[in-house]
Amino acid sequence: MRSPACLRLGLAAALPLLLLLALRLPAPAVAGRPLVARDRKPAPSEAAATARWLAAQNTWGVLSTISSDLSGAPFGNVVSYSDGVPGESHGIPYFYLTTLDPTARDALEDERTSFTLSEFPLGTCGKVDPENPTCAKLTLTGKLKVVDHKSPEADLAKTALFSKHPEMEGWPKNHHFEIFKLEIENIFLIDWFGGPKPISPSQYLDYGRDQGSVMSL
Repeated sequence: MRSPACLRLGLAAALPLLLLLALRLPAPAVAGRPLVARDRKPAPSEAAATARWLAAQNTWGVLSTISSDLSGAPFGNVVSYSDGVPGESHGIPYFYLTTLDPTARDALEDERTSFTLSEFPLGTCGKVDPENPTCAKLTLTGKLKVVDHKSPEADLAKTALFSKHPEMEGWPKNHHFEIFKLEIENIFLIDWFGGPKPISPSQYLDYGRDQGSVMSL
């Protein structure tokens, strides 16, 4: 039987190894991908830039559909999305949805949809309330459509989604996830006092083609 002194020496020798193993253990997933903006927010005078910045920097928002389960009442659901691979934002939100969830079922019956983003999760609003006009918010309204899985767009969308949400690639195949996209028809942006900024879908989508990348992550 080992003496107490030997046991103490053994524990002392093993302590560095135990600490190393503890440091190598995976950290618990508490918040998913950090929503920290790495680029400066555009000025209030640059409405289209701000809208594209919000779409590029965020990775989730609230997708609202016409509920088929609630007799046509609006139904908002928190969903992950991507509008392009990091550094190559395109402005069009893509989603990975299953009809086991009501949002996809609703869209297949009525495509009318709105998608809302807030600057607040990015941590750039300071101490103001999320409803304060200086804390930007964006609502894209249009039609939520399934992307043809055999199209080049589907490959682009899948790469965009999986690059920002790697977990998606391992989601159950028997849940029959499909790629959806929002075809934007109307844009509502508030990023300062004075009411919503007028932005057309073409102004929103065309922004950044000849500029530097304020949308990059």
